[in-house]
Amino acid sequence: MDVSRARTRTRVRRTALSLAAGVCAAALAAGCSADSGTSAAREPSTAQAAAPLAANELQDDYQAVIKDVLPSVVQIDAAESLGSGVVYDDKGHIVTNAHVVGEERSFRVTAATGGEPVAARLVAAYPEQDLAVIRLETVPDGLKPARFGDSAAVEMGQIVLAMGSPLGLSGSVTQGIVSATGRTVSEGRTGGGTGATIGNMVQTSAAINPGNSGGALVDLDSQVIGIPTLAASDPAMGGGAAPGIGFAIPASMVRTVADQIIKDGKVTDSGRAALDITGRTVLNDDYEPAGVAVVEAEAGGAAADAGLRAGDVITRLADDDITTITSLAESLAERKPGDVVSVTYVRDGGTRKAEVTLGEM
Repeated sequence: MDVSRARTRTRVRRTALSLAAGVCAAALAAGCSADSGTSAAREPSTAQAAAPLAANELQDDYQAVIKDVLPSVVQIDAAESLGSGVVYDDKGHIVTNAHVVGEERSFRVTAATGGEPVAARLVAAYPEQDLAVIRLETVPDGLKPARFGDSAAVEMGQIVLAMGSPLGLSGSVTQGIVSATGRTVSEGRTGGGTGATIGNMVQTSAAINPGNSGGALVDLDSQVIGIPTLAASDPAMGGGAAPGIGFAIPASMVRTVADQIIKDGKVTDSGRAALDITGRTVLNDDYEPAGVAVVEAEAGGAAADAGLRAGDVITRLADDDITTITSLAESLAERKPGDVVSVTYVRDGGTRKAEVTLGEM
């Protein structure tokens, strides 16, 4: 753990302790005699005085992070969508979500801090991870590359800020915490989503609204720890966004994908496990999802090499029940190429098992 991160967490703990001390002091004063109460009113305790100072300290931290990071955030206007992006390097590369760029090849980009729009063109998109890189034709003054943090060091409870252009409100900031790490989330295709299944996502309580996609989720050291991508939907709200449940692609995956796109114009090493099949969800007699039928097993691929073939129905991968294409994708997203897993499948009415060495997407 580096020193700057340790200092940040120490400061946050001190704030919490100071506020708690202020509450205790007030409760004790209320239970004292009249003379004690008068004296306490005239001379506030050190803890009471420290509480607003600690709160101001945290506010100063927020404002310092916003001042530092906002020049690295942009708004991206495509013909069919509006989203956000993060300045990746000093050559004008911007990283964003694949669903923000969609099928477009040219864009108008505006700095979150203001200024005239600048033209940009697509370098490449990688929908499987919902990431894309675009490049500015000219780099305006004031933009600067963001600093990307270490995803492995992200912890639950860590204070974070989400920066982007929700609903076209450029340069907006929301605040929350890291609610969880290591989430595997499947993105719908409705509303412009790519349908990707993404592993190891950061869950946050910071508000993620339409237009935030592709922006920056940052810690109090001004480091980008993730790219906000989607909010959970709540069926009870008609499929609307569930408040306080948003997800961001971890910084490590963002760097892995962006570096390859910038260097090679495409992703050459995804780090994502694959069975190397084309499949479809099958239903049982009660019209319930019951597995994934292999439509095609790629010759020389992971499944074919283990003996699976078209017509087999996969029902289990390792310890995970497989009922749909989505559940299969989610199980694979938690694994790495080269992992050896047991695959249970049905052929000709009988259940079989195969040991499969996973390939790479």
